[in-house]
Amino acid sequence: MRRLEIIRDLWQDLDSHTRLWSGYALILLLIAAVGWSALSGKVQVLEKKRTARETVLKELLPLKVAYQSARHSSDQLNGRMASLRPEDSPAKIIEDTGIKGKSVKIVPIKGEERSGYIEDAAEIRIDGLTLNEAINLLYRLEKGSYPLVIKKCNQRIRFDDPSRCDLTLVLALLRPAPGKAK
Repeated sequence: MRRLEIIRDLWQDLDSHTRLWSGYALILLLIAAVGWSALSGKVQVLEKKRTARETVLKELLPLKVAYQSARHSSDQLNGRMASLRPEDSPAKIIEDTGIKGKSVKIVPIKGEERSGYIEDAAEIRIDGLTLNEAINLLYRLEKGSYPLVIKKCNQRIRFDDPSRCDLTLVLALLRPAPGKAK
């Protein structure tokens, strides 16, 4: 209580002109304090928004990458399906690769009908391939310009010639469904 009395006595001892200017200075200090407090509160709100948005951004970036990857593969499949001709078949595609063993046996099998496309499937057996030819054939089928799905692949080394193998594939050529064509 003693300090308040000292401050009040000092205030009373000031002349009116100095007291007026001291009052203005005190008002300016109070305005600055209120302004600083308001700005500090606004900055805290903005900081909370920023951290919330950074969290959302961290969650969305992996989704963006996954979306772009899925879109890229979808665009590739659409491009491959658009380049498909009516006379294309799994047998013709195997012939186009130019890789032939001692014998090639192609048996058409029933393909499935899925949403948006129909599978034209065939079981293909190629005897007497070298391992390099088998790898090249699989690579050409996978990376080729046709929309192919290798559903099953079985490779067996020959007993009579261990440098050769027999390859059995179940290939499905994807065709757009008649009602779903774009």
